[in-house]
Amino acid sequence: MNNNNTTATMQQSFPMNGGDGPHSYLNNSHLQRQANNASRAMIEEAIAKKLDVRCFLSNSLCLADLGCSVGPNTFVAMQHIIDAIENKYLAQGLKSQELEFQVFFNDHAANDFNTLFASLPDERRYLAAGVPGSFHGRLFPESSIHFMFSSHALHWLSKVPAELLDKNSPAWNRGRIHCTSAPDEVSHAYAAQFEKDMEIFLSARAKELVVGGMIVLLISALPTGIPASRTPIGILFDLLGSSLMDMVKEGLLSEDQVDSFNMPVYITSLEQMKSLVERNGHLSTERIELMDPTSKHVGPVPAKDYAMNFRAGMEGIFSQHFGSRIVDEVFDRLYKKTVEFFHLLKSSHKEGTQLFVVLRRKNDAD
Repeated sequence: MNNNNTTATMQQSFPMNGGDGPHSYLNNSHLQRQANNASRAMIEEAIAKKLDVRCFLSNSLCLADLGCSVGPNTFVAMQHIIDAIENKYLAQGLKSQELEFQVFFNDHAANDFNTLFASLPDERRYLAAGVPGSFHGRLFPESSIHFMFSSHALHWLSKVPAELLDKNSPAWNRGRIHCTSAPDEVSHAYAAQFEKDMEIFLSARAKELVVGGMIVLLISALPTGIPASRTPIGILFDLLGSSLMDMVKEGLLSEDQVDSFNMPVYITSLEQMKSLVERNGHLSTERIELMDPTSKHVGPVPAKDYAMNFRAGMEGIFSQHFGSRIVDEVFDRLYKKTVEFFHLLKSSHKEGTQLFVVLRRKNDAD
């Protein structure tokens, strides 16, 4: 039986919208894809300079995407990583044509794996397998994975911090749905839950990686000295909370329904992540820096794209809490507010709102 050192307890599952409809993640995840593209050269450099393929004892390499959702971003990312690894072998005079790749696509069991695998590229250089389960716990045998990747997934907490739902707690988050613009007690509760989750995540990954294996993480981040309310995601959370409170005033929702709802999402900082990796002790930080996820965008992101992207990622949790009948109303109101307050989104602080992290498994015998 797993203990608290290897798995988070009472996990909640909030998969992205499945299928291929107008509100699906499949058709509304291009902002994440552009953010991934902004890091392509950095991933290539990390593999070229930091991945020691000579320490791998097999020509069969296992890769994993943690929080893969339904594609197509995961397929583009994993093929790019495989290409970079093959180039690394060639650069070291090794025979890349003898390599075999196994890619594990991981997400919650409720993820739409049918849509994911129905859209697998026909021409691919790897064998594919699905691994259902939370990455806030063990997923693979010890020392079995050579390269891990996770993009725009680790901001999800395993659960809402319990203090936020206790009316007698100073962290009771009345009238808000997130720690953006909330009192310090609320922010501290979110931070504490993230640190618990990340300690479990890093411990599990350290067990699963082979010595010399690499992890690349792309995580939503908060730049030093910039309040969350000045970043795109913070502004969207505030607009979404405002939409819900408008519905309370109009009698469409009860105040208790909103007070008992909190987004299980946390935006970390570079300093916090560095500290958590150091605390783990089994992983070395090869590179960690803040970057601009919008650097590959051409012009400002349209208001509709913000709203549709948010719905594709957040609709499931809203349906679970409020019921599916109000979903269209909530996100229609969010869209109208993104149009009304588009000047805030356009002028929001984007530089440094993505954290690029490269970790490598240490040899504990050293």
